[in-house]
Amino acid sequence: MRVHAGQRGRRIGEALLKAAFERTAASGCTLVQLTTDRSRADALRFYQRLGFEATHWDMKRNP
Repeated sequence: MRVHAGQRGRRIGEALLKAAFERTAASGCTLVQLTTDRSRADALRFYQRLGFEATHWDMKRNP
């Protein structure tokens, strides 16, 4: 999910995620997981504000 930079700060992303949480809960889902770049401090704060917590390390290798 991505909100255009010019539209950020209007709680659009929050509304989208909260709607997704409601739909997944209604379907019996018990876990919502996402991936983000650790260098994106604003995104990390956003996700943490919505209840996400960092639990895993992601590793990549380019040949």
